[in-house]
Amino acid sequence: MSIFHKILHWLDDLAYVWRYELRQVFHDEGVLLFCIVVPLVYPLLYSWIYNNESVHEVPVVVVDQSHSQLSRQFIRMCDASPDVRVACYAVDLDDAQSLVSRQVVKGIYLIPEDFAAKVNRMEQASISVYCDMALMLTYKAIYQTAMAVSQRMGAGIQTRLAGKYTKREEVINASPLDVEEVAMFNPQAGYGTAILPAVLMLIIQQTLALGIGLAAGTARERNRYGDLVPIHPSYGGIGRIVSGKALCYLMVYAVMSTYLTIVVPRFFSFIHIASWQNLLALMIPYLLACVFFGMTVSCLVRYRENVILLMVFVSLPLLFLTGVSWPQTSIPGYLQGVSWLFPSTFGVRAYLRMNTMGASISDVAFELRCLWMQVAFYLGTACLVYGHQLRTTRQHATERLAYLRKKRDVRLALKSKNLNTTKTTD
Repeated sequence: MSIFHKILHWLDDLAYVWRYELRQVFHDEGVLLFCIVVPLVYPLLYSWIYNNESVHEVPVVVVDQSHSQLSRQFIRMCDASPDVRVACYAVDLDDAQSLVSRQVVKGIYLIPEDFAAKVNRMEQASISVYCDMALMLTYKAIYQTAMAVSQRMGAGIQTRLAGKYTKREEVINASPLDVEEVAMFNPQAGYGTAILPAVLMLIIQQTLALGIGLAAGTARERNRYGDLVPIHPSYGGIGRIVSGKALCYLMVYAVMSTYLTIVVPRFFSFIHIASWQNLLALMIPYLLACVFFGMTVSCLVRYRENVILLMVFVSLPLLFLTGVSWPQTSIPGYLQGVSWLFPSTFGVRAYLRMNTMGASISDVAFELRCLWMQVAFYLGTACLVYGHQLRTTRQHATERLAYLRKKRDVRLALKSKNLNTTKTTD
C-alpha cells in the first residue's frame, strides 16, 4: 500500500471516529444537555439575573433613640441617597431584628440616645449599622451609604466650627485633599461586569469536560468489558482516535465559544472591546487545552455520574483560583500551583484583560504561552491514556477471539464424536 493510500485510510478512520462522536453528542441526552443546552441557556439566565449590575433603594429600618435634629438629618440624607430607602421605623432593636428576619427590610440603622449630646459636646458619636450578610450587594449599599452620610455631616460640622471667612477656606478646611474615585474598567462598579466574563470562560471548560466524560461513561457502559475504545477497525490507532474526538468537540465548541464570548456580552451590554483577531488567538489554544483536558479526565471516570460529581464540585474553587473574585496575591502559593493545571486559570485572565481592560496580545503573552504548554501537555496525556485503553481493548478482543475459537473447536469435537457414535451403531 502506497503512502497516499495509507493517508486516505487514516483520514477515513478519523472521519469515522468523528462521525461516531458527533452522533453521540446529538443522540445522548446527557452529552446534548451539557454540550449544547447548558452553554446556550445558562449564560442567559445568569447574565439576566445580574444585568442590573448594582442594587438601589435597599429597604432599611431606623431605630431612632435620639429624636434630635441631627438624627433626623442623618435619616433624611440616607433616605435621599440612591442606594437606600428608609422603609419604616422601629421602637427598639428587637422589633427591627424581627423585620429583618421576615425580610421586610435588609438592614438596620440604630441611632443611640446620646448621639446629639456627644456631637454638641465635641465628642465622637457613633451609629450602629446592622446588615443582612446573605447578599453582599445589599450589605455594600447599606454600609457605604451610612459611611458617606456620616462623612458629609462631619464635614459640615467641621466647617461651621472652623470660623473661616470665605467659602474656599471652609472647603479646604473640611477637605484638604480633594479625592476623586474613578472605577477603572468597571465604571458602574457592577457585579456582572466584574464576574460574568470569567464565568462564561469557565462554562466552556466545565461543560466540555462534562460532555466528554459523559460520552466516555456511555461508551464504557455499552462495552462488554467496560472498555472506553470500541472494537472496530477504525479505532486501530491512537492518532486517529484522539484527532477524531478532538475535531468533533472543536467543531461544536467553535460555535458555542463564539456565542459565549461575543454574542452574550453584547446582548447584555457588558464591556466588549477585544478585536476578533485577539479573541481568535486566545480561543484556539484555550479550546484545544480544554478538549485535551476533558479527554484526559474522561479516561479516569468509569461511570457517567462520576464526572458530574467531580467537575461540578470544583467549579466554584476554580472561579476563585482565577484571581477574579479573590485577589491573586492573596491565594496561597500551593493553590496557585494547583490552578496552573486547569486551562480556565489562564484563559479567564487573558480574556478579562483583553476584553475588559483593552490589553493587546503582547500584554497576555505569558497566559498564551501557558495555554499552548497545556495544549502540548494534555495532548500527550490524552495519547497516553487512550494508548492504554487501546491496548486493553486489543487484549480483550484477543481473549474473546480465543474463547470463541475454543468454543468452536469444542462444538466441532462434540459433533464429530456424535457422528462416530452414530456410525458405530449402524
